[in-house]
Amino acid sequence: MRTKIFLLLVGVLFSAKISAQQGFPFDNEIRAFKHQDSLNFPKPDGILFIGSSSIRKWTDLEQRFSTEPVIRRGVGGCELWQIVDYYTPYILFPYHPRKIFVYAGENDIAAGKKAEFVADEFEKLWGMIHDKLPKADIYFMSIKPSPSRIKYFAEVDKANALIKDWLKGKPRSMYIDVATVIYKPGTTVSDSTLFQSDYLHLNSKGYDKWQKVLQPYVK
Repeated sequence: MRTKIFLLLVGVLFSAKISAQQGFPFDNEIRAFKHQDSLNFPKPDGILFIGSSSIRKWTDLEQRFSTEPVIRRGVGGCELWQIVDYYTPYILFPYHPRKIFVYAGENDIAAGKKAEFVADEFEKLWGMIHDKLPKADIYFMSIKPSPSRIKYFAEVDKANALIKDWLKGKPRSMYIDVATVIYKPGTTVSDSTLFQSDYLHLNSKGYDKWQKVLQPYVK
């Protein structure tokens, strides 16, 4: 009888572990990452890039920083609050990275959320990371002003300003401006030639701009 109860409990716990990766936004991508990890788990002290599709679609990120142990974990069109609420136990904390680059918040604003909401969610994420990985460096990559989302530019600027100001003086943390580097020279408007045809995601030339800015921090 005790053996049956024990086996039943084991089965319940196993099922709970599997179902924990189901039923939330982009759960299929999280399961794909965990399958990838089961085949070749990243070594500790890597350099983690986490965030939305601007990270997911940066498909040559690892090659651009080929001498560094880069881990790329971009998730669909995810929002920053979803990283906070769902993804950290699966594609952040298990890797024990020494550096964490975060690109998220753009989709939150496009979904109608305010700059203050985005800043609050990043503060939550920062606190979670600082508590569990106190020796990790945390870098917030500023939200880019995508041409297809021009009506949100004021909110994007406000969110960036709030997060930049909040990070001042925070240990092992930095705000990295990857927004103004994709402006047309002499303007405050994004250069559309640095974007794919959807005017939302960067093309290779756009990522060239980001790579140049990020290089000293990754290294």
